Amino acid sequence: MAEAKRVERPLSPHLQIYRIQLTSVTSILTRITGNALIVGVILAVWWLLAAATSDAYFATANAVATSWFGDLVFTGSLWAAWYHYLAGMRHLYYDAGKGLDLPTAEKLGWAVIGGSVVLTIITIILVQ
Repeated sequence: MAEAKRVERPLSPHLQIYRIQLTSVTSILTRITGNALIVGVILAVWWLLAAATSDAYFATANAVATSWFGDLVFTGSLWAAWYHYLAGMRHLYYDAGKGLDLPTAEKLGWAVIGGSVVLTIITIILVQ
């Protein structure tokens, strides 16, 4: 049987020079935050169902919802909601055919990231 001749091929050029772009990162984050919001909704619904069930069950759900874990989930969900909202506004702007050049798209990406953090902090301050 003949020996298979292995050909040494170079890596594709894009694997050597590719740089992650902010627009792709913000697009991925939009999908992640949309799915991550489910965790906060599940915790909130569990808390409400526990309130409707019994005092003992509510005490357990309330202990989880008001613990460091609950605070982390709800704060993360708040940031995810603001991020998802601002990314949606950015996509509406894109759908109008505006902001599609790379410098503007990157500025909008940073605006969505920074704006979501600032709005999360403002919301936390106003709610307390």
